[in-house]
Amino acid sequence: MQLTFASYNIHKGVGLDRRRDPERILSVLHEIDADIIALQEADRRIGERASVLPRADIDDTRWRVIEVARRPRSIGWHGNALLVRRGIDIVSGEALDLPTIEPRGAACGEIVVEGRSLRVIGTHLDLSGLRRRDQIRSLLGFCNACDRNLPTVIMGDFNQWGRQTGAMREFAHGWHIVTPGRSYPSRQPVATLDRIVASTHWNVVSSDVHHTALSTVASDHLPVKAVLSLIKK
Repeated sequence: MQLTFASYNIHKGVGLDRRRDPERILSVLHEIDADIIALQEADRRIGERASVLPRADIDDTRWRVIEVARRPRSIGWHGNALLVRRGIDIVSGEALDLPTIEPRGAACGEIVVEGRSLRVIGTHLDLSGLRRRDQIRSLLGFCNACDRNLPTVIMGDFNQWGRQTGAMREFAHGWHIVTPGRSYPSRQPVATLDRIVASTHWNVVSSDVHHTALSTVASDHLPVKAVLSLIKK
């Protein structure tokens, strides 16, 4: 079984032209056509934390939201949201709190594909290296506390420049760190901030930065994607 995973910091829908354009973000998602998508900065930070992408517009796409929101107009938790292709069974969604000074969190979902239960997590880590390390430890602690040994994929904006340095060393044992390439800033990317991290249940088939004319202007980040193959039991 192969699945395409994607992570995209949508910058609250505001592009390089300073226009908030949810339809443009959705068009980029259609370009990528991934099975599971983690979004960062998907909700506004003030007021009701309303979703940048209108629910009605998402309902017209090929994806559904994994429900983790604690506010009625939100689709995520601290801006992190998960979308899965229609036809994939959603078992549950959960909002995870991460240790930090500035509010940070993660969106976690359990899904079933071809009879296999999987865990997907979308997150946006802190700018501080020490905080990032604590946050990754918290995510790993959550995964390790599950006694079912679920195949897991963690995606997001890790805010980490080095590919295998700093906080990413917390994934040293039992994880594949997929760094598709430079994804920030979108017009002339120099930093590898966006990653997809997979448990050893998976083989990495391919990975790429989705760099098109539309994605260059839709957000300050470029989306990243990876094709993963689930190892047979």
